[in-house]
Amino acid sequence: MGPLAAAWPAITEQLLIRSLPPVDDLDIPADLRERAEAERGKPWPVPLASGYARYFRDGDRVGYETIVFERARRVSRAAVMAAATGDDAWLDEAADGATLLCEQSSWCWPAHDDTYSRHGAVVPTVTDPYLDLGAGEMAGQLAWLDHLLGDRLDERVPGLRARIRHEVDRRVLTPFETRRDWHWLGLDGHVHNWNPWIHGNVLVAALRLVGDPARRASLTALVVDGLDRYAASLPADGAIDEGYSYWWYGAGRLFEALDLLTYASGGALSDAPFHALREVVAFPHRVHLGGDWYLNHADGAARPPRDQPWDALHRAARRVGDADAAAHALAHRAPATETHGLGYLLRALTDREWSQAIPRPPSPPRSIWFPSTQVLIARSDRLTLAVKGGHNGENHNHNDLGSFVVALDGVPILIDPGRPTYTAQTFGPRRYEIWTMQSAWHNTPTIRGEQQRPGPEFSAEKLSTGRASIDLELAPAYGKDVARSWRRTARLHHDMVVVHDEWDLVAGPERTLLHLVVAGEVTLGEGGASIAGPSGTLRLDWEPAVPCALTVRELDDPQLSDVWGKRLLRLDLDVTALGPIASLHLAIKESP
Repeated sequence: MGPLAAAWPAITEQLLIRSLPPVDDLDIPADLRERAEAERGKPWPVPLASGYARYFRDGDRVGYETIVFERARRVSRAAVMAAATGDDAWLDEAADGATLLCEQSSWCWPAHDDTYSRHGAVVPTVTDPYLDLGAGEMAGQLAWLDHLLGDRLDERVPGLRARIRHEVDRRVLTPFETRRDWHWLGLDGHVHNWNPWIHGNVLVAALRLVGDPARRASLTALVVDGLDRYAASLPADGAIDEGYSYWWYGAGRLFEALDLLTYASGGALSDAPFHALREVVAFPHRVHLGGDWYLNHADGAARPPRDQPWDALHRAARRVGDADAAAHALAHRAPATETHGLGYLLRALTDREWSQAIPRPPSPPRSIWFPSTQVLIARSDRLTLAVKGGHNGENHNHNDLGSFVVALDGVPILIDPGRPTYTAQTFGPRRYEIWTMQSAWHNTPTIRGEQQRPGPEFSAEKLSTGRASIDLELAPAYGKDVARSWRRTARLHHDMVVVHDEWDLVAGPERTLLHLVVAGEVTLGEGGASIAGPSGTLRLDWEPAVPCALTVRELDDPQLSDVWGKRLLRLDLDVTALGPIASLHLAIKESP
């Protein structure tokens, strides 16, 4: 049971006195207007059956999703232009787009659809819609469009709003009510970011498109129950085990849903749930490294897209009175975009406190320890050290226990690569054949030829932590058959990072390597290396002076190359000759 259950124990139709916040006086950004004008009169993007089938044939999901996303964004652009200009031509454009969405065979993204497992089909089974992230997004999109254009649609295109209600009910609301085995409900105890993402969109659709007050209250009660389950799963320290990128698609969605519930209930829902989640609001700025860079782990990117809905973070920060979180959001303020859907666009355009707030320099904490995920971040004037413990059964898990990131002036140089483009393999049984998911491509040891293993039973044991140090036992991440102990101590001491490994291995002939994944140009020397990155040069020295080999990984996936460039390098320190009981000391500092 989470904070919502305590703050709002009874949802009745009398409490839901409003639907969605007003969306008047839209000031459309110039670049959005230009995008809308450039495409008006051109053919709409058309998702095809062959594109849907590709996921089941060859694992590709990007081709189909790209078309679906672009269609939804064009609808958003047309809708706000119709509202801002009063031009019937734009209203027709928005109506055309809404009709195409209603006629789309499935709102589900093919990677999530159970059409193959249940029906043996590689195209949507229209009589058995699957309620996933994509279906929820489309329901929210059409509900916000109805809210924005409402009566004008009735005058210009009679019947369209009834069609919208029919499709949303058939594809989303009725399946939500009647099929309660959706994995994202979290009824089995595993709650993840799908929960608030879908529940939030169901809430928007119920508040706007359901005319029967009793059913609207019943749907809202189910939403509140689901959101409460997710809120209860969030740790007291506010950490998100999927990392910063997924904060927006989990916790961020929760805060938007709470904000809408507060509005729809006329304030009957108090601010208590927000304050109970105050530490979660602080998470983004606590893991900020500098500029566009954030500490990443799991499937998160080290340099995520800038066009996040920063106004949503600002609203949550205002609710809890977190000036640092609000300052962090304001530091990223930019013209609103349609990237995240019509609802986020409209909220950004109509939040006057957001648009008129005066920025101030944000101030990330010098050090932060997240006990729930065993993540330490410590900062000096120029260097940042981040170290990760935890277990290898986390959401969007990578086998990365004991891995560390070192950033110079906010830019990672010893790095976590992140993840490539999602395919069918990403969430299948061959996930850990993907190189970025493997411990050998994190800053961890390969012990006697063995990498870390996936699963919650493979974990790191925290031995101790200090303000800028952590001591971990990593042997359980590999299994007892290779190491009796592998102890890693990492600390930031003034202007130097020190990582000390000592081990007690089961004897065997296989090699033991310490891996260091690098974004920069490497110059190797005896017992050390220099790494030139965009923000300066790091000097690495290790003792004893074991041999080091250089592995090159060319990057041809834009999810990785857009962050790191054309290639990554890996230093492989061979400590085999030191024997089964030994140690290695690594010092990292900025080179003049």
